[in-house]
Amino acid sequence: MSASPENRAPFAGLYALTPDDNLLPRLSALVESALQGGVKWVQYRNKTAPAPLRRAQAIELLRICRAHGAKLIINDDVWLAVEIGADGVHLGKNDIPGGGLATARDALGAKRILGVSCYDDLDRAAAAVVAGADYIAVGSVFASATKPEAARASLDTLTEAKQRFTVPVVAIGGITTKNAPQVLAAGADMVAVMSDLFNAMDIKSQAEKFRKLFKKP
Repeated sequence: MSASPENRAPFAGLYALTPDDNLLPRLSALVESALQGGVKWVQYRNKTAPAPLRRAQAIELLRICRAHGAKLIINDDVWLAVEIGADGVHLGKNDIPGGGLATARDALGAKRILGVSCYDDLDRAAAAVVAGADYIAVGSVFASATKPEAARASLDTLTEAKQRFTVPVVAIGGITTKNAPQVLAAGADMVAVMSDLFNAMDIKSQAEKFRKLFKKP
């Protein structure tokens, strides 16, 4: 089982990954700027915040995303996503609750989205698809300042993933406006970006630059 098609927005474009920022007003302002630049997918991830702050930030970001017609995906936490009514969850290999991806899929139900990090492992991607993943993430495609220790996945791996699986493929890791065209040419449906978006002097303008890369000539 995967999310019902009628409940899904198109899996395409820039997928904004939020930085670790424990100041809620500042994080909200950063995400607001990205949404003003046309971002339609936001993943809330904060590895350092205590649970009450994570919940408060997630609720506020969900409010902002709803106002802009964007989707909010929660990183790591299936139960938080379900509790606040977020659009879905994204899980890495160490984030899966007891029972595995099938448990996460059941908890999310048909209306919420399940995304899964597959790194450079297409066997893991195949298992995720069988378990009901709505998209798979491949990477790190390039060296990542956020996760310098991350396994690297080649552009060829990205292309093979797109050829093998029917679900959308998200490329992640070190992606910028300069190298994103290579990733799109390799078959990515979406690019997940943190640093090159939220470290920009003008986040709205940077989001618009990414959005233009997806426009058909």
